[in-house]
Amino acid sequence: MSSLFGNSTPQFGTAEYAGVAGTEHCQFCHQPISGRYYRVNDAMACAGCGERAQLEQPKDSHGRYVRGLIFGIGAAILGLILYATFAIVTGLIIGYVSLAVGYMVAKAIKLGSRGAGGRKYQITAVALTYAAVSLAAIPVYISAYSKTEKSQHARQLQQQPLTEQDQASQREAPAKPRMALGAALLQLTFIGLASPFLELAGDPFHGLIGLVILAVGIRIAWRLAAGTETQIYGPFEAASAASASSRA
Repeated sequence: MSSLFGNSTPQFGTAEYAGVAGTEHCQFCHQPISGRYYRVNDAMACAGCGERAQLEQPKDSHGRYVRGLIFGIGAAILGLILYATFAIVTGLIIGYVSLAVGYMVAKAIKLGSRGAGGRKYQITAVALTYAAVSLAAIPVYISAYSKTEKSQHARQLQQQPLTEQDQASQREAPAKPRMALGAALLQLTFIGLASPFLELAGDPFHGLIGLVILAVGIRIAWRLAAGTETQIYGPFEAASAASASSRA
């Protein structure tokens, strides 16, 4: 719709009311107002600009929500990878990455929904942000555990080499029962989702800081996934038109 008006299309979401009472000029196209007018974010708009603003409002639909959800899941996975990779490579777990994750998820949802927003989009953005940040702890834990196991095994080999009898006994030892894959994944998922609070129990100081930063990231996702801030009221009758009709 906006392409019909070229590059001169008024930006209804960013306009400010700068008029003086009684001037009766549209604050978007700056043309005199006669007859009907609208209020767009407290700015006076002529009938044409007000109706155009109504048409340009993003309309919510099931298809837009599903598309936004898919985009949000993709951004959450990307944020999880970013968070975990940074922690594994640097050895530092910096909670400020959760701010970027919240921003990425919310922006992806808005991109997928083509500007539509609202409460369900906000709840989705919050859930995906929390899941991405908390589940990033799983690959970090696995990497740390693997490094510890390798280090301990190498240290044992250096301190006391295994004899042939010890090696034979290890081969004959019954294998430990393995947990089913589904149960293992479910347990890892539960541990990951609870990881921010597990960190709080293990290290209250840093755990609390991490929770506060995570809350800020969630707040960013909530705010960015909100609906449009453009408020449109009207139509109303312009003062000049009303006075003219009263004189008639």
